[in-house]
Amino acid sequence: MRAPLLFLVSVLLLFSACSDLREKKKKADKASLHELVTSFESHADALEKEIDSVAVFYDSLIRNKDQILKQLEGYKYKMNGPFSEGLYIKDDNYSSIIILNSAEDYAISRQEVKYTNGLDEIFSKVFHRYDIIAQIYSNSENQVSRVYPFYDAAGIVDPNINVKDFNFYYKADKENNPSRGYAWIPEPYIDPAGQGWILSLIKPVYDQDELFAVLGIDITVDHLIQRFLEDTNGDYLIVNKKGDIVAGKSTAIEALSMPPLKNHVYRETIRSDNFRISDFNLFNSKSREVRKMGQAFLLESKDQFEFIEESYLSDAVCRAFKEIEWYAIKINIKS
Repeated sequence: MRAPLLFLVSVLLLFSACSDLREKKKKADKASLHELVTSFESHADALEKEIDSVAVFYDSLIRNKDQILKQLEGYKYKMNGPFSEGLYIKDDNYSSIIILNSAEDYAISRQEVKYTNGLDEIFSKVFHRYDIIAQIYSNSENQVSRVYPFYDAAGIVDPNINVKDFNFYYKADKENNPSRGYAWIPEPYIDPAGQGWILSLIKPVYDQDELFAVLGIDITVDHLIQRFLEDTNGDYLIVNKKGDIVAGKSTAIEALSMPPLKNHVYRETIRSDNFRISDFNLFNSKSREVRKMGQAFLLESKDQFEFIEESYLSDAVCRAFKEIEWYAIKINIKS
């Protein structure tokens, strides 16, 4: 009787040790997610303060436009049709200016360019302060688009678009943002200015009670992967509330039965012409368990998930972001 009892005790001790090891591993995984999320949110917080500051300055330009126009003689920008000419590329205090064909009164739009030229220096300072910023810009009700740094807009932007049709504008209007605060656009979208797949922080600027313009700071998905994921040990994803993979390590994405990656690299895949963010969605995975994981994390607010059916996947942990509707996920792949 003694031998079986010793054997049973040994098994229980071994089971307990394994269980403790798994719990320690999950705690370590959650700590690494906390570090990842906190790192991004500290950068996001800094950008939120910056865009608030730029909005205050923009408001002062609008309130003092008559005085500014009296003091200025001539125009800083020479226009060639809808686009400012590319004579200023080497100057740090020049943006790209577009007065879209959808402008109702070209003279009013041209005047707006003149009294808001003070934005260029502010844009430059903010841009050079943060390596994750792809561009900083303003789009106005008068269909004036000011984007820093300068780029050849004539070769990229359709001058017949209306800025009010884009989410980086209407997500900040009275209906979608009645509080008039900053807002993140959590779904990546193709930038009409040619930056590829981007994420935007936006902030409305009002002239009394009327929306005058929307400021924006863009981060490319490519920069997001480089800055926060590429050199991080482990297999991580960032997804939005719809389940779209905003950014991720290639090994994690391939392990979740997603479409094939270009050269096995997600950064290269997002640059390809036929890339669609909806293809890389947890709920579109070929794996039933991956879809169940998406439901557990995004719909049921769970923070860990055990894989049973997938022989190459062990478990996953999740942490929600505070300021933006994203989730950081760490996938553990069996060796």
